[in-house]
Amino acid sequence: MITATDPADQSTAADADARAMSRMRFGWYVNDWANAAFSATVLTVFIGPYLTTVAKNAADAHGDVHPLGLSIRAGSYFPYTVSFSVLVSVAVMLLTGTVADRTGRHKELMCGFAYIGALATMGMFFLDGNRYLLGGALLVVANIAYAVSVALSYAFLPGLATADERDTVSSKGWAVGYAGGGLLLIANLALFEGHDALGLSSGTAVRICLASAGLWWALFTLVPLFRLPSRAGATPVAARRPAEPGKPAAGSLRELARTLRGMRQYPLTLLFLAAFLCYNDGIQTVVSQASLFGSEELGMGQTSLVAAVLLVQIVAIGGALLLGRIARRYGAKRTVLGSLVAWVATLALGYLMPAHKPVWFFGLAAMIGLVLGGSQALSRSLFSHLIPAGREAEYFSVYKISDRGTSWMGPLVFGLAYQTTGSYRLAIISLLVFFVIGFAVLAKVPVRRAIEAVGNPVPERL
Repeated sequence: MITATDPADQSTAADADARAMSRMRFGWYVNDWANAAFSATVLTVFIGPYLTTVAKNAADAHGDVHPLGLSIRAGSYFPYTVSFSVLVSVAVMLLTGTVADRTGRHKELMCGFAYIGALATMGMFFLDGNRYLLGGALLVVANIAYAVSVALSYAFLPGLATADERDTVSSKGWAVGYAGGGLLLIANLALFEGHDALGLSSGTAVRICLASAGLWWALFTLVPLFRLPSRAGATPVAARRPAEPGKPAAGSLRELARTLRGMRQYPLTLLFLAAFLCYNDGIQTVVSQASLFGSEELGMGQTSLVAAVLLVQIVAIGGALLLGRIARRYGAKRTVLGSLVAWVATLALGYLMPAHKPVWFFGLAAMIGLVLGGSQALSRSLFSHLIPAGREAEYFSVYKISDRGTSWMGPLVFGLAYQTTGSYRLAIISLLVFFVIGFAVLAKVPVRRAIEAVGNPVPERL
């Protein structure tokens, strides 16, 4: 006998699901708010110039330092350290993503790595004098933990939005992240500007700013820890059901090998990844090396650097939301392609920019902010359509190889260009190749066909 379902019960269940989804999205947004502190305060503003200064304090008469017996210019130590950290993080991300998908412990692993990174970042308070090896070690640990934690957070996106909602949800996440990073930067700018009145040296003020990013990261990670389900991709109803027992993680290495081989079944997804890894490597290198370029080549002081990055954070909030709206009308792929053209113009401006002109530097910062958040948020949502169901963490671990702060090809090219020419202008313009190649490859990706190939619903606009 078939019984009719009470409409009131259906309405109550729908309301409960809506509240659960809202709770999950809030936790996911706050996770971006939490880890953006490391990206903005540490990677983008303070650690590059400060670690370079510490390395120069330890340099020999030729201006070289000798980590692990190697001889490198002190000015190249920071980009080389970032590049090394990413090479290590690639293996860690891929293995962790596989473990997460097998065990369903996405949230626990995400938050665990977040706290490892936060502790390493707080340890940067002890980076002073000529302790460049300590700074390099802490940066490597923090950047690896950051990369893994963020890759796992991306895996939640398919479960938080329908195919037509993902551009909007992803853009909101980036906007919230930039708001959080910007708010902490305001506090750090006030601290750095007032360090004399507080009886602090400029170096001590920088070390406090670095440590504050770790404290911020740890504090706000409590929100996703309590708001997100353990398994990424869970619907509100699934989040209320007991999780299935995970398989032992001991077989994860074999599963990882199968996953990497299985990616060959989706060549169009791999083609998009190739485009993204190229152009976003350029984006991330511009972001991570901008403060070094500003201080060493353009003669910007620490105050101007912090103010410029704060401007990037503020403009990026509106930029992410604006490009999200443009994508709803013209499609994510076309919007990303347009943003890459803007990135080329931004590099050209940086190469031609006169030194000791803060107004020009702030103009460059505004251009970066306008396209930064949108190009990355839309790339994230676009890629989420190209992942086979149940493999979110594994695929986003590959994606994260060149996401926020984890690029390695760009810093390597940047460091080599400076190593051979001694010019940061030539180093910054050398990144042009990443945007040109990335644009050309992305233009060839048939996104609709790629989504259909993995069996996912196709959004109305691409």
